[in-house]
Parts: sequence; C-alpha cells; structure tokens
Amino acid sequence: MNITLIKTGLRDSLRRPWLTALLVLSVAIGVAVVVAIDMANESASRAFNLSTEAVVGRATHEIVGGPAGIDDTVYRELRVKYAYRLSAPIVEGYAGALEMGRQTIHVLGVDPLAEAPFRSYFVPRASADANGSLDALSQFYTRPGAVLLSAASAVRFGLKVGDSITLRVDSHQHSAVIVGLLRAPDDATSRALEGLMLTDISTAQELFDMRGRLSRIDLIARQPEADAIRDRLPPGLTLVPASEQANTVTQLTAAFQLNLTAFSLLALLVGMFLIYNTVMFSVVQRRQVLGILRCLGVTSREIFGLVWAEAALLGAIGALLGLALGVFLGRFAVQLVTQTINDLYFSVTVSGVEVQLATLVKGMLLGIGTALLAAAIPAAEAAGVAPITVLRRSDLENRLQRTLPALTWAGCLMFAGGSLVIGFVQSTVVASFVGLFVALFGLVLCVPVLTILLMRGATQTLGRLGLIGRMAARTVTNALSRTSIAIAALMIAVSVTIGVTVMIGSFRVTVENWLDETLLADLYIAPPQASANRAVTMDPDLPGRLRTVPGVDSVEVLRSVTVNSPEFGAVRLNAAAANRRRDARVYRFAVGTPDEVWNRVLAGAVVVSEPFANRHHIQLPDTNFRLPGAEAQLPSVTLLTDRGLHSFPVAGVSYDYSSDQGSVLLGLEVYRRYWDDQNISSVALYVAPGADVNRVEDAVRAALSDRVVVVQSNRALRQTALAIFDRTFAITSTLRLVAVVVAFIGVLSALMALQLERTRELGTLRALGMTLQQLWRLTLLETALMGATAGLLSIPTGLAMSAVLIYVINLRSFGWTIFFSPAPEVYVQALVISILAAVLAAIYPMQRLSRMETVVALRSE
Repeated sequence: MNITLIKTGLRDSLRRPWLTALLVLSVAIGVAVVVAIDMANESASRAFNLSTEAVVGRATHEIVGGPAGIDDTVYRELRVKYAYRLSAPIVEGYAGALEMGRQTIHVLGVDPLAEAPFRSYFVPRASADANGSLDALSQFYTRPGAVLLSAASAVRFGLKVGDSITLRVDSHQHSAVIVGLLRAPDDATSRALEGLMLTDISTAQELFDMRGRLSRIDLIARQPEADAIRDRLPPGLTLVPASEQANTVTQLTAAFQLNLTAFSLLALLVGMFLIYNTVMFSVVQRRQVLGILRCLGVTSREIFGLVWAEAALLGAIGALLGLALGVFLGRFAVQLVTQTINDLYFSVTVSGVEVQLATLVKGMLLGIGTALLAAAIPAAEAAGVAPITVLRRSDLENRLQRTLPALTWAGCLMFAGGSLVIGFVQSTVVASFVGLFVALFGLVLCVPVLTILLMRGATQTLGRLGLIGRMAARTVTNALSRTSIAIAALMIAVSVTIGVTVMIGSFRVTVENWLDETLLADLYIAPPQASANRAVTMDPDLPGRLRTVPGVDSVEVLRSVTVNSPEFGAVRLNAAAANRRRDARVYRFAVGTPDEVWNRVLAGAVVVSEPFANRHHIQLPDTNFRLPGAEAQLPSVTLLTDRGLHSFPVAGVSYDYSSDQGSVLLGLEVYRRYWDDQNISSVALYVAPGADVNRVEDAVRAALSDRVVVVQSNRALRQTALAIFDRTFAITSTLRLVAVVVAFIGVLSALMALQLERTRELGTLRALGMTLQQLWRLTLLETALMGATAGLLSIPTGLAMSAVLIYVINLRSFGWTIFFSPAPEVYVQALVISILAAVLAAIYPMQRLSRMETVVALRSE
C-alpha cells in the first residue's frame, strides 16, 4: 500500500482523537473482560490440576474403597504377600487451620519410606533436610501431631518451624506442630504445595478417626500388573486410574466456565457495534477525500485496505490495552470464580493469577479480529464510493433504503436458523450459544425496519406536540445508517440485562421454593467444613445426646459420602432416615405416589437428583405418580458397596439445586446394610409443638459445647444457601453491567458522530431562528426516541434470551429445571435505562455544539 495513503489515514485519526479513543476503548473493554474471565478460569483449573498432580504424583492407579476407607491389612498383604513394592498408603482429608485464616487445608498422611517413587518433593533425604536439619524427619515419625507445611504457605501466614497450629477436623479440634517446611524443586510444584499439609500415616489416622484404615493405596503399575492386582482385591475395593478423579472434577466445572466465557464474549459483541459506528463515521467524514483519491487514480482495493489497516492498527492498540486491563481485572475475577468453585465443586487454593501466553494471544486475536470484522462493511462502503456521488451524504442513506428488504430477510433467516440450532441441536452447549448469537445478530439486522415502523408511529404521536416532535422522529429515520446501529448496540446490551436478570431472578425464586420444600426441620447441626462438595463426619453418639435436650421432638440424621460406580465414576450419596415429608413437589419424575416412592426407598430403591439423571441419561417411565408398582420397569444405579457391586432401582427423580454434579438418595438403614459406616454427616432437629425454637437452640448449643459444630436455625441455613447462590452469580451480574457500560459508550460514540455530521444542518436551524433551548429539546427528544426504541425492542429480545437461558442453556449445562418468573419491574427498568443512557450520552455532543458559532457551523470548504 502507498505510504502516502497510510499517512493520510493516520493523520485523519489524529484529527479525531475522541472518536479514535472510543474505538480503542471499545476494543480494550471487550478484550479485558474476555482475558480476565479466561485468566480466572485458567488459574482455578491450573491450581486444581497442580494440586492434584502434587497429591497423585507419579501414581498410575489407585486402590479405593467405600466411605470407611480400606483396611490397612490390604496394603500389608500387597507389600508382603504379593511383594509389590511400587505401592504407597495414603490417608487424606480436609481440615480448617485456625492460624491460617481458617483456610481449608488438604491433609495428606504418607509413609516416607514408600514415597520416593511417587512424590519427588517428599523423599527420605529431602524430607530429612526439609528445614536444614536431620531432626525434621525423626520428629515427623515420633512427635505426636507433627506436620510438614509448604515454605510458601509458611511465609504467607507468618508461620515457622516449631509453631503450633490448631486443626479443625469435622466436629473436633486437634493440635499440631510444624516440624519442617516443604521446599519444592520448581515454581510449579511450589504453587501446587500451597494448601497442602503432610503428616505421618498414624497421625492422619488419628486426625480423621481412621485407625487401621487407609483412604487409598497409590500404585505405579503397567496394565498387566494392574489387572492382576484388581483380580486379587477383596469385595468392596476397586482399582481406578489415578487421573479419574481429576478428569471428573474438570468435567464438572466445564459448563460453569463455558457460561462465563460466553457472557464475556457478549461484551466484545456489543463492542463490535462501537467499532462499526466509529469506522463508519470516519468513512462518512472522509467521503470527499476518498472521492478525490479515487479521481486521482487510487483503486477501490487500496481504499478498502486503507480503512481496514486503520481498524487493524487501532484494534491492535485497543487489544494491547485490553490485555493490560484484563490482567489487572483478572486478579478480582479469580477471587469470584474461585469462591464459586469452592462453594459448588471442590476446594482449590489460588494464591496468584496465571497469565498464560495462549490467553494473551487469544485476547490479541479477538481484539484485532473483532475490529476487522466490524470494519468490513464500512471498508466496503469506502471502497464503493463513486466520485460522482461523493458530495451527497444522502447517497449512503439511499443505498441503505435500497438494501433494507434484503437486510430484513437476511435477519429473519438468521433468526430462524439460530432458533432451529437452539431447539434441535442438543449435542453441546456450545451449539446453543452459537445459535443464540446467530439469532441475536438476525434481530440486529431487523432493527432498521423496526425503527422505521416505530418512528412512523412516533411521528403521528409527537406531531401533536409541534414541529420539533415531527422533526425528532424524522431525523432518527433520515439518519438510519447511524441511528440503527446505536439502537442495535443499546438493544443488545439491555436485552442481555433483561435476559440475565430474569434468568437469575427465576433461578432464585426456584431455589427459594425448593428450600421451602426441603428444609423442613427447625434446627440443623453440622461441622464447620460442611459443604456441597466435601464429605464430613460427626460422632454417631450425637443424635442420642440431642434426643435428651428438652424441647426436641425428633432427630433425623443424614450421611453424605462419595462412593464409586463402574458406570458413573464418583457418586455423591446421601443416606437419610425415615423421618421425611412425603410431598410430590420434591419430585421431578416418580413412579407411584410419594408414599409409594418413599416406601421403595426404605426397601432398597434410590432417588436420584435431576442433574444426576440428566447427566447420566436416566429416564423413568412417564408416569409421574399415576402407576403404582412397575418395579420391573425402573432403571437402576450400580454402586460399589462394601459387599461388592450392587444395583439399586431408581424410584424417582427429585429436584435439586445444591450441586450440578447430582446425587443419589437412599435410606439410612439400607446404606448401613451395604456399607460398614456408622458415622453421620449432619443432624436435623424437629422442635416439639409449643416449644420455643430459640430456647431449644440455646439448649442444643449448651449440650454440644464440647464439640466444634455449627448450629443453625431453619431461617439461618436458608439465608446461608441463598448467600452462596448470590455469590455464584456475582460475576455474571458484573459481566451484565460491563455490557451496559460498553453499550453506553457506543451510544455516546454514535450520537457524537451523528451530531458532528449534522453540524451544518444544526447551524442552518440556528440561522433560521431556532433557539438554543429548542435545539436542546430537539436533540434530547431524538436521543430519547432512540433510547425508547432500543428499550422497546430489548423487551421481547430479552424475554426470548431469558427463555433460552432458562429452558435450554441452563438445562443442558447444569441439568436442573428452572421455573420462569416474569418480574415485570425488570422490563420497566430496562426501558428507563435505555432512555436515560441515550439522553445522558447526548449531553456532551450538545455541549460541544452549543459552544460552536453559527457562522463556523455553516462554513464549507
């Protein structure tokens, strides 16, 4: 390309610093959001993978058992009888460390003599020198409560060798002492060791009340050796690949992270409208220059390349700024993402933000690619400028009018195609998002014709107010190439606000109703570390003690554990006692009446949660409380019990919003028949009729004063659950706000362009006697009409988007049913936000024109 052309383009950009800055800013914001979310997702996933690798080490397989673990004689037999030396015993669990900000610590009990082949950071020689002295290893073996902590964690929390720490394990507190520090050979391993604590096997068995038991046995084995070991295992034990757990958890978070990425891309999508506006304004402003260049022999291809090169350059600058801003925002986004993952999936410690080269390259390519894509139409417009029509601004509007039918039909076809993809392509959630984006873009192409229809109605209505009313509506239509893009940008942003707000509101109402149906007891007692993703244990004698508390009518116990299944991998299993309300509203599908369903559960059947059923394609006969019996038709779930594999018939599918990984519910007596586990995870208390709940709660706290437990009322537990829900959607709400901010900048850009284009027109109106006050009224009315149009169009668009999010994307991503809640105030707010954003965006351009003298506005070259 001719260097003179490049200089011409750069000089023109420098003459329009504010519009150029808006283009750069629009790219920067979009890229920053994408990069921040990508970094947060990547940091959380990488932290989990690193910690898993640190725990698993070089193990290829694991021997695992039921909730009670593995009898340590199995390990002894493996080493002595079968002489298999590449094996290591493990006892693991989680504890809250009070001196470490009550952070949840992953405690790993190991045998140092068996560790050398498995974990490089802990071998006898390295461990003996963990803190520069041979005493560390001897204390590790002999001192009660001895633990090793990573050097990075010690520095972070101001701890040193010899310090005592208090570990809270389930409902008990234990004292431990740091006898050495783990120093990793590299940075990756050092990050993996954060949140990890090592102790001797016997100490870990005391901490987790697993005397004579192991959590698992790590193995390094080739496939023939693994098959031989599997054949020798007693009933209730199985051999699984060491990577199975990590793969399972990674799949669990995939849908959550995909949804965040899709919402972040919406900000970039809205930013495309800003770029289009800015580049198109640049083309319109330079139509005379471009026409002269065409007369001087510059080809249309060179003109296209000039505009595209400018957009690429400004897009690259915006992308670079977006990368820097994204790295900064990523430090905040990772906290929100990590909190959600800890609440819903698994415990992960993220002390830093991972900046991956792939993320930066992705952000850079998205920024430049978005700029080039948005600039393609303006570049084609510039290349198609005919020198003979270059002085006629109306030529652009006339061509838009001629192509309007084709644009409208294309928009209708894209909307129909996107809708078909959403409705019928069920293979992946990605297809649903692609269909949603295509349908939205189809609606965007229909905005010009819809704007014309609305402005015709506005002309008739506002015409009664006088000339200014008629002029305002006609101006929006006459400058359709500019106004329709601004309206579309604002419509998309506000519709996203409506769609996401309605989805979150509907989800919250659904969860509230579900909590009303499931939280039936008056008081709940559980250890402090209880969560949806982590098994906890309480003493079996607690229910008996609680039954003696005055005012307690009945006690219900619950055992929540993770068991293995040859079909489904790790399965969350909830075992409940018989004292449960039998209500049809808790079931999504069921065979027989609620009483019949629960009687089957007590007899040995199970109820699976809706996410579990959807994830694993479990379908019941379509009876839903109409056909009693029919056990032969029921599907089954095969679980590994302490008696071996057993298939449990599925009697019902229940609504469940506690975790998208799903769970299986069975009777407590049935559970104890197949698993040798007398422990409990939580207790629910029902207060006697007429008793004061607050007094009973105080009495329960006094009775359990020697135990580290949390006693919560029904209302407090409900509030805690809703607080977790609100934290989960905090980052989604933030992304929604970013989309609105980007749209506001887009409207500001469009109005600046529109008002500057109309400088001579507005100057002529002033010369003909229009006062400055009337000019302000005209401009504000024009922008209010644009905002109202965007708001009105955003309501059906947002409703459609909320329906897709509720009935398609959430169901396919997480497997649960959300009941639509209309929330009428959201639509009123959307209309007000649209009008207010448009009116506010008009203030600066009007102030700028107000200071301009009429003679300057009328001046022409």
